[in-house]
Amino acid sequence: MEWVDNLQRAIDYIEEHLEDEIDYNEIARRAYSSSFHFQRVFHVISGYTIGEYIRSRRLTLAGVELSTENAKVIDVALKYGYNSPESFSRAFTKFHGITPAQAKVGNVNLKSFSRISVKLILEGGTAMDYRIEKREAFKVIAKKARYEGGGEIAAQHIHKTWENCIKDGTIQTLAGYVNPQNIFGGAIVGISFANPNGGDFDYAIAAAYTDGPVAEGLTIEEIPAHTWAIFPCTGKMPDAFTQLLKKIYTEFFPSSKYQLAEGFCIEVYPSDEVYRNDFHCEIWFSVEEK
Repeated sequence: MEWVDNLQRAIDYIEEHLEDEIDYNEIARRAYSSSFHFQRVFHVISGYTIGEYIRSRRLTLAGVELSTENAKVIDVALKYGYNSPESFSRAFTKFHGITPAQAKVGNVNLKSFSRISVKLILEGGTAMDYRIEKREAFKVIAKKARYEGGGEIAAQHIHKTWENCIKDGTIQTLAGYVNPQNIFGGAIVGISFANPNGGDFDYAIAAAYTDGPVAEGLTIEEIPAHTWAIFPCTGKMPDAFTQLLKKIYTEFFPSSKYQLAEGFCIEVYPSDEVYRNDFHCEIWFSVEEK
């Protein structure tokens, strides 16, 4: 129940501050989670990013106010975080299918996006492969990207980082450091780091590192000693990855003796054949006992 309560506490915080500027890192703190992990959990479970949820809830409330109260469009726009009536009108029209002025006339159809309520539902009863490993600290050679400001961590940002590293030859350079005998075998990995500065977020594409010169643009990062929950994933990406994440967050963590530790998530990719139906990879979570 603790996991469910923490998630609901964060959602309640969002609802209580829809008229304010919302710090995503503060939302995560309400769930006793890092910003990255909370945003990933929220998206996997609900199907919406936090930003999409907030925008939909604000526009729902704005529609109610315009249609039932004698409110000015500019006042409602500012109340729900829009800097101008024009930007508010575009978002409102896209969401409701009518303009704010039409909503004020009344007797029109509006869309309502209901608030999320987290409930404990008996699911599972299915097998999930995983292993627990305790690992000493190890090093990786990495190309890091930082997303700043405590805002929304979009999956597209991470995808763009991979695209850039493919185009500029970084992946090929990292492949030169791969050693089948190291911790990740012949794999290139994606590493999600804990928030280094409040709401900031680091993501790195990396390979295990033992020795040798460091290519320009790359850094050596040390991953501290951790206990890891490691889950194999087989299937076409990204669907298989998303489905496994949902099972991990909704079945494994709520029912196991482990919880996410403030640390790392590592995606282990043995090859670039991610669109094969039998593609195999692994997801590593740093964990601790509850």
